[in-house]
Amino acid sequence: MRVTNNSSWLISLSMKTETYRSVYIALSLLIIIGSIGIAGYMIIERMSFTEAVYMTIITVATVGFQEVAPLSQAGMWFTSFLIIISFGIFVYAVTNLTRYVIDGVVRNYYQDRKVMKKIDKLSDHVIICGYGRNGSQAALDLTFHKVPFIVIENDAEIVEFIRSSADVMYMEGDATQDEILLQAGIERAKALITTLPVDADNLYVVLTAKGINPDMTIISRASNEKSDIKLKRAGATNVIMPDRVGGQRMAKLVTQPDVVEFIEFIMLQEIDSVFLEELSCDVIAKCFDGIKIMELDIRNKTGANIIGLKRSDGTYVINPAAESVLSPNDKLFVLGTSDQISRLKKMLSAETNPPM
Repeated sequence: MRVTNNSSWLISLSMKTETYRSVYIALSLLIIIGSIGIAGYMIIERMSFTEAVYMTIITVATVGFQEVAPLSQAGMWFTSFLIIISFGIFVYAVTNLTRYVIDGVVRNYYQDRKVMKKIDKLSDHVIICGYGRNGSQAALDLTFHKVPFIVIENDAEIVEFIRSSADVMYMEGDATQDEILLQAGIERAKALITTLPVDADNLYVVLTAKGINPDMTIISRASNEKSDIKLKRAGATNVIMPDRVGGQRMAKLVTQPDVVEFIEFIMLQEIDSVFLEELSCDVIAKCFDGIKIMELDIRNKTGANIIGLKRSDGTYVINPAAESVLSPNDKLFVLGTSDQISRLKKMLSAETNPPM
C-alpha cells in the first residue's frame, strides 16, 4: 500500500534526478569537446591557448566566424571532425540547460534552502503531513490562529502550488520517512497532523512520530472504521474520520440546522469577534487553585463565559455549575472576544496574581 501512495513522490524525485543528470552530462560533454578542440588546435595548428579557445567556440557553436589563421589540411580535417561530433552535443547541452532554467529549478533550489533555514529555527510548531483537502484546511486554521506550522507534501504539483504562498513553510518529501520528519524538526514540534490518503501511511507516520517525540500531540486522519483503534494504539492522540464527521454534520443540518450554523458561526469568527477558545489552567495563580467558578465572577470582571471544562482524568463538564472547583490541571472552554479572553488569561495568570 505504501508503494502506491509513494508513487507520485518517487516519480517526482525521479524526474528531478533525471533533470540534474541531464544537466551534468551536458556540461561534462561540453567540457570534453572543448578540451579536445583546444588541445587539437594547439597541437595541429600551433595556436596559442586563446586562439585555440576562440576556434573551438566558433567551431562547436557553428557561428561561421573567420578563422584566426588559414588552416592546414590536418586542421581542416580536425575542424570537420569537431563540427560533426560537437553539433549534436551542443544542441543537447543548450536544450537541457535552457529547460533547467525555465523549469525554475534554480529558483526553487534557493527558495527551498531559504525555507529550510526558517524550519531549522522553529520550535513548538505543528507538522502537517499531506496538503490535500484536510491538510490545507488544517493549515488555514493554524494560520488563522497564528500557530507556526510546516507542511510535508510529496506531490510535486502541490509543492509548486505551496511555493507560490509566502506564508506557508513546506518540505517536499515522504512523511513516512524518518529523515524527512527529523528535517521538519519533529523533536522540537508540539503537534503533528497526518492527513495522508492511505491509513497504512498514517499509521506509519504515527508510529515514527511517537517513537521520536513521545510527548507530542498527534492527530491522524482515518478512512477505514478499523483503522481508528489501530491508530490510537500506535499513539495517536485523536483520530478524525472525515466521512463520519461529514455524515454527522449532514444529519445535524437536517435535525438541528440552526445549532450547526451557530457553532460554525462562532468557530469561524474574526479575531475581534466572539469566538471559542481552549484555555489551559496550568498557569493558574495559587490564589485561585481550588476556588469555585462563582467566586471568580468571571462574567462581570472579564465579559467571557466558561462553557465547558476538561478535567485531568479526561472527562468533560458541559456548562459547568457555579460550584465547580478549578485546578491547574483543568482546561477551560471559553466563549468571548479576544479582549475578554485576554483579560481572563491575565486574571488567572500567576504573573498578575502572585502566590498568597
